[in-house]
Amino acid sequence: MGTPSDVATVLVVEDDRPTAHLIELYLRRDGHRVIVSHDGRVGLETAVSRSPDLIILDIMLPGLDGIEFCRKLRSHMSTPIIFLTARSTERDKLHGLDLGGDDYVTKPFSPNELAARVRAILRRLPSVEHPSGPTRRSHGGLTIDFATRTVLVSGRGVDLTPIEYRLLCTLINEPGRCYTRSMLIELAFGPDYEGLERSIDVHVKNLRRKIEPAGAAPLYIQTVFGVGYRFNPELAA
Repeated sequence: MGTPSDVATVLVVEDDRPTAHLIELYLRRDGHRVIVSHDGRVGLETAVSRSPDLIILDIMLPGLDGIEFCRKLRSHMSTPIIFLTARSTERDKLHGLDLGGDDYVTKPFSPNELAARVRAILRRLPSVEHPSGPTRRSHGGLTIDFATRTVLVSGRGVDLTPIEYRLLCTLINEPGRCYTRSMLIELAFGPDYEGLERSIDVHVKNLRRKIEPAGAAPLYIQTVFGVGYRFNPELAA
């Protein structure tokens, strides 16, 4: 991902031109480079060729809708995605996250809120992603290399989204410590995040799908019922 400097590149895929222009103005105000596409298929080609740091993705698009865009992109890229959607129910929002989105903003939206969500996702949290101590840790069959951002399960590389990676880093850094959903939201998204607290459940489910043994009870990330999540302390013994 990314750019050679601290300036982030954001791809906006939105077919409504006034809306796309408004988003572009607010993102440029924050100092981001902005690429705009009004077609889903062209937007996907742009995402693959330009490797933006973040994508703002409308769901209803010509050429290729946002859902299919996300599915295709997630097959080989983990670029953060913020969905723009007119669907406002909690179920619809969580479904968008389950498909591989990192966040969502409901239309009609505040451009200031959208800009804040972009800042929250792009903000790097060095203490989470590069904790003090060993740069490489292994627990059971799971290995994480903080220096290279590499995650291995039984020697096989696993491609995590930035949010999933931050969650794993947070949990594995202190095995046995129980994190509430609100704690994980602040560590993964930053203090500006104002979305659903339940969104963490979706990201944890997606993370488990990638690292946990198939068809078995979670080995690495345990649910503490009524509270939140923890990394299995027995694997750190």
